[in-house]
Amino acid sequence: MKLRSVLVRWVLPVCAALSLGAPSGYAAPANLSLIVSASPGTGLDILARTLSQHFGLKGSYATVVDNKAGASGNIAADQVARAKPDGATLLVVGTTFATNAAVNPNLSFDTVKDFAPVALLGTGTLCLVVPSSSPANNLPEFLQMAKTSAKGIDYASPGNGTPQHLAMELLKYEANLNLFHVPFKGTAGAVNDVAAGHVAAMIAPVHTVMPLVKAGKLKMLAVLSAERVPQLPQVPTFKEQGLPKVQVDIWYGLMAPKGTSPQVIQSLNQEVNQVLKNPEVVASLAKQGIDAGGGVPHVMADTLAAELKRWPPVVKAAQIKAD
Repeated sequence: MKLRSVLVRWVLPVCAALSLGAPSGYAAPANLSLIVSASPGTGLDILARTLSQHFGLKGSYATVVDNKAGASGNIAADQVARAKPDGATLLVVGTTFATNAAVNPNLSFDTVKDFAPVALLGTGTLCLVVPSSSPANNLPEFLQMAKTSAKGIDYASPGNGTPQHLAMELLKYEANLNLFHVPFKGTAGAVNDVAAGHVAAMIAPVHTVMPLVKAGKLKMLAVLSAERVPQLPQVPTFKEQGLPKVQVDIWYGLMAPKGTSPQVIQSLNQEVNQVLKNPEVVASLAKQGIDAGGGVPHVMADTLAAELKRWPPVVKAAQIKAD
């Protein structure tokens, strides 16, 4: 899906790079592509489209927001890794960008060597949900149910090796639960089957399941964040219920192809930070369960490095392999 948007203000950073010492002969592109490594309606897509509404500039340049879902975001990442490093093609990624590297050692790109971090766009909260028909009304009851079930409890995820999958495996390991993984080909199908009672549980982004929770089709038992979510003060964290290591946030970042000049990266980063400080943007993202990010490019680089270090042990313990 492609959407021509008002993101044309991205041209300013690229043009500004010229005056900051960009390489000789550099020319600002006529079109800018923001590649989203997920389908419409997901956290990545919501963030990209929210930002697009605040990047307006009266000018002749246009930006195309392009959803390249599939292969857990690897299709989008491969496209940007091969793109010309001129600031014309950028990649919006999430936690899967790091988990994929832990699950699949044979990616067509190198998560570190082929990309240049631009900015941390935001973080989102994950939560544990069960069908409204589930006998578990809180986390202790769910844990007890999962420990005593002879056949085990099944749980859904949007795919093998996704953050939701790994987060549940982390819970399984820390709480010694009897859980059985049921992978789906996307978030929507997984959430719908949990809501229908076909699958017993799922870890999912708060903003994704909130409508179904409000509609009474899902019960939210706990959040995986360090603190309770302001919009859901009644939902406790795993930490305060005796599982401090089950703390997993999803994150969203902006990446450019490796080789993009430092001046262009700096200019893009400054532009992103201005937008993420906009009160309207902060409020809009908060409603979707996303905390606005920001900071220098190194913040994104450090976040990615920490994630790349964190997940391989979980993948090894759970014996997770790429499909």
